[in-house]
This record gives sequence, C-alpha cells and structure tokens, in this order.
Amino acid sequence: METDDVSVREQLFHNRVRETIICVLLFTCLYMVAYLILTHFKKTAEFVTDDVEDATVNKIALWLCTFTLSVAVCAVLLLPISILSNEVLLTFPQSYYMQWLNGSLIHGLWNLVFLFSNLSLVFLMPFAYFFTESEGFAGSKKGVMARVYEAVVLLLLLALLVLGIVWVASALLHDNIARKSLYDLWEYYLPYLYSGISLFGVLLLLLCTPFGLSRMFSVTGSLLVKPRLLEDVEDTLSCTAFEEDSLSRKLKSGSRTSCWVKLNMEVMKKEYLTVQSKRIALEMRRKASPWQRNLGYPLAMLVLLALTVMCVLMVCFNVLELLLDETAMPRGMEDPHLGMASFSMFGSLGAAVQVVLILYLMVSSVVGFYSSPLFTGLLPRAQDTNLTQIIANCVSLLILSSALPVFSRTLGITRFDLLGDFGRYNWLGNFYIVFLYNMLFAGLTSASLIKTVTWAVQRELIRAFGLHRLPLTVSRSTVPFRLLLASGLSKIQ
Repeated sequence: METDDVSVREQLFHNRVRETIICVLLFTCLYMVAYLILTHFKKTAEFVTDDVEDATVNKIALWLCTFTLSVAVCAVLLLPISILSNEVLLTFPQSYYMQWLNGSLIHGLWNLVFLFSNLSLVFLMPFAYFFTESEGFAGSKKGVMARVYEAVVLLLLLALLVLGIVWVASALLHDNIARKSLYDLWEYYLPYLYSGISLFGVLLLLLCTPFGLSRMFSVTGSLLVKPRLLEDVEDTLSCTAFEEDSLSRKLKSGSRTSCWVKLNMEVMKKEYLTVQSKRIALEMRRKASPWQRNLGYPLAMLVLLALTVMCVLMVCFNVLELLLDETAMPRGMEDPHLGMASFSMFGSLGAAVQVVLILYLMVSSVVGFYSSPLFTGLLPRAQDTNLTQIIANCVSLLILSSALPVFSRTLGITRFDLLGDFGRYNWLGNFYIVFLYNMLFAGLTSASLIKTVTWAVQRELIRAFGLHRLPLTVSRSTVPFRLLLASGLSKIQ
C-alpha cells in the first residue's frame, strides 16, 4: 500500500510540474509577443531620455503593461484552447503524446488567467499609472524608491476607497451577506468586485461588438483592392499625384521665403507625407492582379457577411433554447471532462466554427471599441503612443478579453461551460438578464448589419455610376433607384 501511495504522489507531483512548465512556456511566449506589440507603438522619446530616473520608471511601467497585455491575449485564447483540446482528445483518445493535455491543465489555466486578471486590474495597472505620475513626497529624497512609496500609498488609498464602494454596494443588494467580516476579503469581496468588472466588460462588449461587426466591412474593404466597378484607381491616383506635386512646390517655395511660419511648415510636411503614403498605396493597388482585384474583395465581403449572419442565427437559436431548456443558461463547472463528447452538435467542424466565431467577435469588439466616438482618442499610433495611453489601452483590452468567455457562453456561441471562478458571477443565474442580453445583441447586430449593407450598396452604386459628382444640394436619399439603373444601362451601352 505504501508503494502505491508513493507512486500516486509521484504521479501527482510530475503532473503538477508538467502543467507548471506548460503554463510558464505559454505565458513566456505571450509575454514576448505582447512586448513586441507595445514596442511597436510606444513613444521612443519617453524611454531614451537624459533623466535616468524617468527612463527607469517608464521601463518598469512598460513591463507591467506587457504582463497585462499577455494576460489579455491568454484570456482571449481560453475558450479556443479549451474547445480545440477537447476535439484533439476525442480524435486521439489513446495517444501517448496527448497525455499532457487533460482537464487539470485547462482548469489550472483558467484559474491562472482569473488570478492574473484580478491582479492586473486591481493592483498592477493602477500602480503603473501612479508610478509614472508620482514624483515622491515633499521633503523626501528623490529617486525611484521615493516614487515607489508614493505610488504604493496612493494604491492603498484607492484600494480602501474601492473596498468601501464594494461593501456599500453589497450591503444595498445583499444585506445579510455584507455583514461578514473583512476576513472574507479574498473569498467574497474581491470576486464580487471582479464580478462587477466582468459585468461592465460584458455590457461594453454588447455595445462595441454590433458596431464593430458593421465596421468590419469598411475596415476590411480599406485593406483590400476593390473591383474596377466599385473604385476608379487611375482617377484617384492622378488626383493624389497632383496634390502631392502641389504640396511639394509649396514646400520648396516656402523654404525660400523668410517670412514662412515654422508651424505651417510642419503641418505642410505632415500633410505631404500623408499624401505621399496614400499615393504609394494606390500604386500598389493599381499593380494588383485581376484575381486579387475581382475575387479577393467579394470573397472577403461574403465571408464577413456569412460570419455575421451565423452569429445572429446562433444567438436567435440560443434565445429559443433559453425559453425551452434550462440547461441553456450559462453556468460554471469544476471538472471539464475533456475527451468525453464534443461541445458542438456538428462535431469537429462545428467546434472549429465556434473557435472562428469567438475570435471574430473579439476582433469585431476591438474594432467597434476603437471606432466609437468615446474611445477614438485611445487608438494607438505607431511609435507615437505615450505611456498613459498604453496603460489605458491595456486596461481596456483586458476588460474586453476577460469578459469574452462569459460573453460567448451567454450568447450560446459555444456550449463549453465556464471553469473556475468565471462561473461564480452572481448575475449569470438570472434568466431575465441573460434573455434580455441575447435579445439586445440580436437586435443591435441585425439593425447595424441591415444599415451597413443597404448604405454600402447605395454608396458604391452612386460612386460607380458617377453620381457622387452631383452638387452638394442634391441629397443621396433623393436619388431614385430608377436613375441609378438608367445611368448604369447608359454606362454599359
């Protein structure tokens, strides 16, 4: 019996070491990717300064932002990794090389992401912001440690303020539970706080994702070469070249004028560089092959339309299931039981579609977030994003990504139940909240899709038939469809 107990303990020890190594390797890879992304957007002048203290503080804050962004990316990959792991174990149930892929590893990964998300949102990102803005207490010796002390004190004050708000909120909603002692801080108040943050993230996804789904068509269209029917590249290129030549002559004449204002010269140079980059992009689009021009754009639009319609249909089907079956409600589970059954009725193909839809919804939510008027100022620019903007972007992306598993399960995109503390949110068991959330998402997405498709078709027809050259007093809504057809027929003839 002792030999059996030792072998069991050794097996548990080896399993724990193996899971730790896999998680460390995964986070290391994601950290490197996040660091490369932030390095591409950061403002180099803030890290290469004569003040060694400021440069050190900015580097430490950048490391904390890198950690937060890597946690956000891992939160996005939670559901895809879990779904694909289940399908791999179903395909290779007895494979020796797949023994490391088990429910314990996936469950531990969910717990780590939940822990690091709490740590980043509640402690690391506020500390990074206070650290970059602090200068040390008055009368204290200047240095990095003085700024650390001030940032820690401000963080403690903020933590007390947030804890008081959470206690008051819990007292208003759950009077009997709120009378617990502060010894339940870790077991009750922090999960309660993260539940509120997650609810805010899910509501933010509800607003950003439908808008992002409609914006995906225009964003993708700007990256691809449109067919000649929808875009006259030659005409646009000639106008851009003329504008570039005009700006170049103005810059040369201005450089020889003594009274030229320096500010105007800087603005003119930026405008010239913008027009020049636009001309280069147009020249590359003109050199595109007929296959890329006539097949790539329509296929991309059809794929986006199919993915969006599929999301709406799955949400509508989930609404019907919510009315008929209680198991459609999102809930948590302790043991994922990987390799037992597929989480899609269509097998591996359905699971692959679920992964694609989850990633598509995340990309759409990010596009909608940065396209909304409230958050347009947060849009990062290459080599020109200050550290405060980087911190705000990391916090925003972490809130969106940590709410993505709850968002996908609530909408019925996947049947993979939430693991660990992700399934402990108080509002997940409320049928009215879940049902109303599904109805709002389906309605907003359908309205945005219909508006985008109808306006896009009308705009492209007007541009293709030359009606955009009409006077500004002629509204496009006053142009009848018969005029479009008549213009098109005359153009064909």
